[in-house]
Amino acid sequence: MMEILVTNDDGIHADGLRALARSLKPLGNVTVIAPDREQSAASHALTLHRPLRIKKVEEGVLSVDGTPTDCVLLGVHAFLKQKPNLVVSGINHGPNMGNDTTYSGTVAAAIEGTFLGIPSVAISLATWDSADFGAAGTVAHEIVKSFLDHGIDAGMCVSVNIPPIPRAEMKGIRVTRLGKRIYHDVIVEKTDPRGKLYYWIGGEDPTWEQDELSDFNAVSEGFVSVTPLMLELTDYKAIVEMESWGLKLAGAI
Repeated sequence: MMEILVTNDDGIHADGLRALARSLKPLGNVTVIAPDREQSAASHALTLHRPLRIKKVEEGVLSVDGTPTDCVLLGVHAFLKQKPNLVVSGINHGPNMGNDTTYSGTVAAAIEGTFLGIPSVAISLATWDSADFGAAGTVAHEIVKSFLDHGIDAGMCVSVNIPPIPRAEMKGIRVTRLGKRIYHDVIVEKTDPRGKLYYWIGGEDPTWEQDELSDFNAVSEGFVSVTPLMLELTDYKAIVEMESWGLKLAGAI
């Protein structure tokens, strides 16, 4: 029996999480371990300085007062009787494309699964507006089934972004690269009732550089974007260049 661990960063009560779990049940035994509250933009944070509390919500569903990465670690090392065959994170309410992928708790959970030797998929519905996750759940099922049929291996981490349109209007799937966001972030400074300053990180909705091969372009044109991610961060070209610099510590032999 295929063992599938499902998590997210929108929290245990998120509509996208329920839609994802339902959509994957025909593919195997689904266990849900998710944060007890929203953890959006948590990235790859781990909880190291306090104990974690676990609550059983129902059979096969646990909530954790921690991050998406905590959830994957606890699932694999503490709560699942066997190592899962697949980690699937989502369905996130909001896109996780381009540079924003690095901030995403949804993608971080999938990355953690890959670090643990488990093929992993992050799935996002590319809208912040009110959304019906039914169509996204159907797409999640189709894509995960296709990955399993083709043999997704332990080193793979894939980010999927689904356009917020009816299933019948989706034009297909594109395998894409990460786009480049054009940043409009601003810091808003305000004063609280006690006269102390506080700050909001805000700004306009992001825009993107035009790139026909990017995840952003695919979604904007009505395609499901599938982006395989490489987790090796070493810049091997830079190694060769920097070795030629003859870097030394002062006074070293």
